[in-house]
Amino acid sequence: MKIVRSVFSAVIIFLFAASIACAVEIGPDPTSDLLNGDGSFAVTSVKISSTSVTGFGGGTIYYPTTAGSYGVIVVAPGYTATNSQVMWFAKRLATHGFVTMAMNFISMLDLVEWRATQMATAVKYMTNSSPTAVRSLIDTSRRAVAGHSMGGGATLVASKKDSTLKAGIPMTPFSLTTTSFSTMMVPQMIFGADGDTTAAISTHATKFYNSIPTSTSKAYAILNNAVHSTPTSTDERIGRYGVAWAKRFVDGDTRYSTFLCGDEATAYNTSARFDSYQSTCPY
Repeated sequence: MKIVRSVFSAVIIFLFAASIACAVEIGPDPTSDLLNGDGSFAVTSVKISSTSVTGFGGGTIYYPTTAGSYGVIVVAPGYTATNSQVMWFAKRLATHGFVTMAMNFISMLDLVEWRATQMATAVKYMTNSSPTAVRSLIDTSRRAVAGHSMGGGATLVASKKDSTLKAGIPMTPFSLTTTSFSTMMVPQMIFGADGDTTAAISTHATKFYNSIPTSTSKAYAILNNAVHSTPTSTDERIGRYGVAWAKRFVDGDTRYSTFLCGDEATAYNTSARFDSYQSTCPY
């Protein structure tokens, strides 16, 4: 019996140590004011032309100018859109300590499943083939995806297909073909808009969120006084929660938990900002 207890204790200690090893604290202690805007990292950018890559349409990479090891996040636009509509979010994430790409698709008319495949290709490009100055900063074990509209639907599909991703951030997601995510294992932060007439939350964001099992960390914010295109320009709520979600699940940084479901979240989540906010707390 003593041997069994000793083995059990050793396993618990090992798992605890492993969880600590996976957590990375990058940047200063978070504050509400810091999360409401750009972070503490100066960033630079590089454009990747569509002719220099295969399997997706190129894009713009943002990365901190400070040496370090950062998680990587690919951010995708919606149907008929270019990466200009998600650059603000990609840059915002980078200023908080991530290497990001605001990607383009091969065609602005590509549909969700093909977009998800291209997103996976873009993630692989970032970790394996991006410019040396970029690639040298990336921790290849910390990868995530985000996107708007069909890019949000593709975020969910890509996350469903690749359980090694650390997080997904779908913004007013649209998908008519894949609508159930009951096998999802990747933590998802979904943003819906109460005035969305393109991807009505009842048949898109809410349905997607409810299909994700409660065993998977997930959160769902319905933005008040918002429309389908709200994520295409700077929005404090999306920036705040998107960054906090990425820091918590891509970096494993528990300092950000309170901003997702603790005291800081309670203070911020007023009816003027969200129609509703729900999640599988605690993190």
